[in-house]
Amino acid sequence: MKKFLKNLLNNTRFAGWVFIFPALIGTLIFIIIPVICSFGLSFAKWDLLNPIKFIGFDNYKEIFSEPLFYKIFWNTIVFAFSTSILGVIIPLVLACILNSKVRGSEFYKTAYFLPFITPMIVIGVVWEWIFDPNIGLLNHILHIHINWLYDTHYAMPALIIVSVWKLVGYNMVIFLSGLSGISQSLFEAAKIDGANYFQTFKNVTVPMLSPTIFFVVIITAISSFQIFDLIYLMTQGGPLDSTNVLVYAIYKNAFEYFNVGKASAIAYVLFFVILVLTMIQWNLRKKLVYNEID
Repeated sequence: MKKFLKNLLNNTRFAGWVFIFPALIGTLIFIIIPVICSFGLSFAKWDLLNPIKFIGFDNYKEIFSEPLFYKIFWNTIVFAFSTSILGVIIPLVLACILNSKVRGSEFYKTAYFLPFITPMIVIGVVWEWIFDPNIGLLNHILHIHINWLYDTHYAMPALIIVSVWKLVGYNMVIFLSGLSGISQSLFEAAKIDGANYFQTFKNVTVPMLSPTIFFVVIITAISSFQIFDLIYLMTQGGPLDSTNVLVYAIYKNAFEYFNVGKASAIAYVLFFVILVLTMIQWNLRKKLVYNEID
C-alpha cells in the first residue's frame, strides 16, 4: 500500500491533477453549472418564489418587442466602442512616451496605474463629487454649469471619461511590456533612414506591437460590454435610461422586477453579441496583426 501511494505521489500527471482540482471544482460550481442553469431559465418564467414555468421563446420575443431594449442595446454599443477606442489609443500614446525614458517615468507609471487598483466604490464617490453641478471640481475649473450626471446629453460621456481614466494605467502597462520586447535596432535603423517620430511610430512601433494591440482591444471591448459597477454607483441607468446598459438591465430584471427568465434571456443576448464581435476581431487578426500565422 505504501509503495502504491509513493508511486502515485511521484506520478507528475497525478500531482498536476491534484493541484488543479480545487480550481476545477470552483469553475464547475461557480461558472459551468450557473451558465447551464441560466440558459435553461432563459426559456422559463420564474420570480424566485413560485415554481419555474417553461414558456419557450416568450422571453426573447418580449425583449425584441420592447423599444427600451433597443435603447439599452445602443447605449451599450456606444459605451463599449467609445471606451475601447479611447482606452487603447490613449494608453498606447502614453506608453510610447514613457518608453522613451522621459524624466520621472517611474512616477508617471505608478500614478497612471493607481486608478486601476482603486476600488470602484471609491472611484464612484470621488467622480460623483467631481461631476457635481453645484460644488463639483470640473465645473469650477471650467467655469461652466453642466449637470453632468443628470443630463441625458452628458451622463454617458461622463461615464466614458471615468471608465477610460480607470483603464488607462492597466492597458499602458501591457503596452510597455510589449514595447520592451521590440528590438532597439529597429528604431535605430529607422532613425538612420531619416524617419521622424511619427513615421517610426507608424511603420515600426505599431506593426511590431500589433499582437499586443490586438490583445488589448479584445479584453477592453469585452470588459466594456460587461460594465455594471460604474453604472450602479453613479447613475443607476438614468437619467431617463440614457446610461442604462445590458448588464444593468439584467440586474434590474432579476433582482428588482424578479423576472429571472427575462434577465437570463438578456444575458444570452449579450453573450451572443460579445461572441460575434470577438469572432470578427479574431478573423481580422491576419490582416491587422503583423506576421500572424495559423
